[in-house]
Amino acid sequence: MNTIYWAGDSTVQTNDYTTYPQTGIGQVFPLFIKSDYHVENHAKNGRSTKSFMDEGRLEAIEERIGEGDFLFIQFGHNDEKEQDPARYTEPFSSFIENLEVFIKTAKDHGAFPVLITPLERRCFGEDGVLDKGAHGDYVLAMKQTAEKNNVPLVDLYTKSRKALEELGEEASRRWYMNFPAGEYSKHPEESLDNTHLRYDGAVNFASMIAEGLKELGGIYKEILLDEIR
Repeated sequence: MNTIYWAGDSTVQTNDYTTYPQTGIGQVFPLFIKSDYHVENHAKNGRSTKSFMDEGRLEAIEERIGEGDFLFIQFGHNDEKEQDPARYTEPFSSFIENLEVFIKTAKDHGAFPVLITPLERRCFGEDGVLDKGAHGDYVLAMKQTAEKNNVPLVDLYTKSRKALEELGEEASRRWYMNFPAGEYSKHPEESLDNTHLRYDGAVNFASMIAEGLKELGGIYKEILLDEIR
């Protein structure tokens, strides 16, 4: 059985009851793949490429990843936090350099790296129109890294922006941790979180990654359930 290892942040991580109803993309991705693949999700809340490596999380993947496995690499949200030197990376220097370490780790073990651009936040303006967003330079840097290193890329950023624009300001709230007080007994207070996801959002964004893998074709398409392919 081959493994899909996932390196990323809170938009990807596997949550438990203590953070319900928050749900990560990597948590639900098994819904889209064949039974002879499984996901080992190393994504963690608040991590950037820098802090992920500094904490030994990539090293933990390196100890386990092998030939024919996949390494999904999805960062950007926390790399852009200039005020936090423990996490910040400059998009066109240290961010790219770090991504190349992830790529090399996969390739050195005969595994297949896949870069995934960061998910867009639910960033609607007062006019109900989706703002420009904050990830632009990191998306561009990730695309440049993919081209330079000849590795596949799934552009979740563009796919998610398109979906949010189509869904609209009000309806898109159900995809994110944006809900009124009293909706959840475990989370009774109001939440205006436009970054982290609920189950509906995680499944929809995971489906966009599956769509991107289908578009890549070849071994990347082979991961997916026959009904999706």
